[in-house]
Amino acid sequence: MATRFSTLGRYPNTRMRRNRREDWSRRLVAETKLSVDDLIWPVFVQEGRNERTPVVSMPGVDRLTVDLFVEAVKEARDLGIPAVAIFPETDPEAKTPDAREAYNPDNLVCRAIRAAKTAVSGIGIVCDVALDPFNSDGHDGIVRDGIILNDESVEALIKQAIVQTEAGADVQAPSDMMDGRIGAIRKALDDKGYQHAQIMSYAAKYASGFYNPFRDAIGSSGALKGDKKTYQMDPANSDEALREVGFDIEEGADMVMVKPGLPYLDIVRRVKDAFGVPTYAYQVSGEYAMLRGACDRGWLDWNKVLLETLGSFKRAGCDGILTYGAVDAARLLKAK
Repeated sequence: MATRFSTLGRYPNTRMRRNRREDWSRRLVAETKLSVDDLIWPVFVQEGRNERTPVVSMPGVDRLTVDLFVEAVKEARDLGIPAVAIFPETDPEAKTPDAREAYNPDNLVCRAIRAAKTAVSGIGIVCDVALDPFNSDGHDGIVRDGIILNDESVEALIKQAIVQTEAGADVQAPSDMMDGRIGAIRKALDDKGYQHAQIMSYAAKYASGFYNPFRDAIGSSGALKGDKKTYQMDPANSDEALREVGFDIEEGADMVMVKPGLPYLDIVRRVKDAFGVPTYAYQVSGEYAMLRGACDRGWLDWNKVLLETLGSFKRAGCDGILTYGAVDAARLLKAK
C-alpha cells in the first residue's frame, strides 16, 4: 500500500543528508523546538533556615529551607523558567490520618509561597494538591479501614487548594486522582472569588514504579501502607486515560498532565490529538534518577541526554515539562 511519503523522491535525486550537512540548515528544518518557556522546575522544601539536604536517591537535588527556596525561585525567574512547583517534606509529628496539616494556612507550603511571592515577581508558583505529604498513612487520600475514601478526601483537597491559593499560589495541581475533585475544587475556588486561579490537573497519573525517589524526598516512603492502585491508573490502560482527561476538562481543568513522562509519551500524543488542550508531562523522580545516576557514573552525557529526553516530550505533543533538570536545561538552552 502506498504511503504519503512513497512519491516524495528517490535516491540519488533526493538525498536526505543534504539538509543535515550544516548546523544552520539543521536548525532551519528542525520540526521540534525546545525552549526555556517549556520548563517547570519542581522544588522540595523543608523546615529550618539556610539549610539544604541532599536527596540521596536523586543526585543533584536538595530539599531547601524557605529562605533558600526564595533564592531558588529568583534563580529560576532569572533563567526565564516560567514556573516552579513546590513539594514539602512535612515534620512527621504534623502528619495525621486526616492530613489536616494540608490545609493549615501556616503550614510549610503556605509559608514558602508567601515568602517567594513577597520577594520575587514574574514567575508562577504551581502547588500540588494531594494529601500524601501530610497523611500518616502516606496516601493521597484519607484512609479508613484500609480503604481510601473518595468524597471525604475531596473535601480535604478543597480546603488545601483554598489555603494555597490564599497564600499566593497561581496554579493548583491536583495529583491525588480522586474522582470529581477537579469540579469540586473549581467550584470552591470560584465561590471564594478566585476565578483567576488556574488548575493543572494530573489527569492521567499512573500507578508507576518510577515514584520512589520522590517519596524519599517528601518523607512519605516509610509511611506508605499498601499501594496506590485503587486510585492511580493501571499502566496497561490507554483508553481509560482519555476518559480521565475528558472528565477533568469538563469539570474545569485549564491544563492537563500525564505522569510519568517517558514511559507514557504515547498517552501524551493521544491526549493532545484528542483534546488539543494545554498538555504537560512530568519527568518524574525515577526517570531523573535513572538518567542522572548513569551520567554520574560516566555511562551517559548529562547535557546530551537531558535535552534529548526533553525534546522527546515536545515531539510527543507536550506544551511543557515538569523536570528536576529544568535549571540545567535552561542554562544549556541559553548557551546555544
